[in-house]
Amino acid sequence: MFPGLAAAAAAHRCSWAALCRLGGGRAATRGRSQGWKNVMTFESFTYVVPDIHPHLSIINQVKLYSTNVQKGGQGSQTPKADKVPSLTQTVKAVLKKRDYGSKYTKNNFITGVRAINEFCLKSSDLEQLRKIRRRSPHDDTESFTVFLRSDVEAKALEVWGSLEALAREKKLRKEAEIEYRERLFRNQRILREYGDFLGNTKPRSRAVSVFLKGPGKVVMVAICINGLNCFFKFLAWIYTGSASMFSEAIHSLSDTCNQGLLALGISKSVQTPDPSHPYGFSNMRYISSLISGVGIFMMGAGLSWYHGIMGLLHPQPMESLLWAYCILAGSLVSEGATLLVAINELRRSAQAKGTTFYKYVMESRDPSTNVILLEDTAAVLGVIIAATCMGLTSITGNPLYDSLGSLGVGTLLGVVSAFLIYTNTEALLGRSIQPEQVQRLTELLESDPSVRAIHDVKATDLGLGKVRFKAEVDFDGRVVTRSYLEKQDFDQMMQEIQEVKTPEQLEAFMLKHGENIIDTLGAEVDRLEKELKKRNPEVRHVDLEIL
Repeated sequence: MFPGLAAAAAAHRCSWAALCRLGGGRAATRGRSQGWKNVMTFESFTYVVPDIHPHLSIINQVKLYSTNVQKGGQGSQTPKADKVPSLTQTVKAVLKKRDYGSKYTKNNFITGVRAINEFCLKSSDLEQLRKIRRRSPHDDTESFTVFLRSDVEAKALEVWGSLEALAREKKLRKEAEIEYRERLFRNQRILREYGDFLGNTKPRSRAVSVFLKGPGKVVMVAICINGLNCFFKFLAWIYTGSASMFSEAIHSLSDTCNQGLLALGISKSVQTPDPSHPYGFSNMRYISSLISGVGIFMMGAGLSWYHGIMGLLHPQPMESLLWAYCILAGSLVSEGATLLVAINELRRSAQAKGTTFYKYVMESRDPSTNVILLEDTAAVLGVIIAATCMGLTSITGNPLYDSLGSLGVGTLLGVVSAFLIYTNTEALLGRSIQPEQVQRLTELLESDPSVRAIHDVKATDLGLGKVRFKAEVDFDGRVVTRSYLEKQDFDQMMQEIQEVKTPEQLEAFMLKHGENIIDTLGAEVDRLEKELKKRNPEVRHVDLEIL
């Protein structure tokens, strides 16, 4: 009756048949008489196709069914007819968002140590669980064994019967651990008292051996010499009553006390890192040097200024200065010897670091030796100032020169203390390393084929020649993927691809290789960190963040 209409209907059925074949016969369509489109749903994708002949939708309605996997695992044939409000002339695929529940996140991994501690299990309990080998985050091991958290939780419920029983056991173990630590602390204290009573026969510790070389040796020499100078200067001040000699005695006393602080900082800085201080105690040298600078300012400069001002306000006649000159001469020789020891040590350290002596001192790379250098320099200049002012007092008979010498020594100590406070504060705040070193580290990363770009580079000096390097790295996903594919069997992968017929099989294939590619990316990060540490021994800690 309508030959044109019959031909159009036949063409329309052919086009729909082609689309249905693309969907594997698992789609649902629905015609809309008021619109110019048809909707076809294929699993979690919705296709929008043009409807050239809307009046044929009633004649040619085709219902296709899809299998939905329900909670019980049984498939049910249900028609799908999702509404898509927008009009379009192209085919679009919209991936429906997956709702990840607690069942999916329970598949997280947990190490054996955490499983034993958190779920109160034994090693024998874990032997019955599924074991999975994963890439290790530690440098000393390539891989380690982990367990599924869901398996561990199920095993804990099997062992303890209920969550309440598990919580009670955790509480009991926590109380036992606290009691054990208290007993351990008491036993350690008893052993220390026993060792002090009978004498310590242990071999020489690391903290003692550090004072036999390097900055420790310089500090110990300075303590001995300044202690003797302090004693003799106080005798000379008591004999002569000179304000300049009093300032020098106070100067030597402050130097001795501050160098004792430096020795304490050196002994603490070589302690082994612990869980509370994972980056070690190297900053203790800067802390002790900072306290030393404050001590020089308060005790050395403050008392010298006070005694000098009191000498100006209430001048007193002085006795014979012969013994004072002799003691000052001896101090000049001894302080000069300590100064030479400090200079030699700093020059040796600067050559080892490949920098100049002046730059090494100004950057305070070795704070303990720096303090000795500055204190001894100030001591030598202080002896010269004191001797000059005392000589003017002897010649003119005016004690005001001696008081001015005390003020001069105090000002010198104030300048030294200000420099020490400034340089050590800069170091404690987290000072960056030299731009040349940063450039060398970034060039090493950027020259790697798997790296596209480097961002937000931070390289911090941790003290004692240790550097912490942090950067955000933009990796080339193609290179990482090729690195993964080079280790795979291509014939097996092609066979797996050919076996993919359904979206579920495609998802399983992608999840398997996607997880392996992420592991490959982690291995690339580990490789770059090891390469940085190998080529730059001063870099102790590397943190590369994937951008």
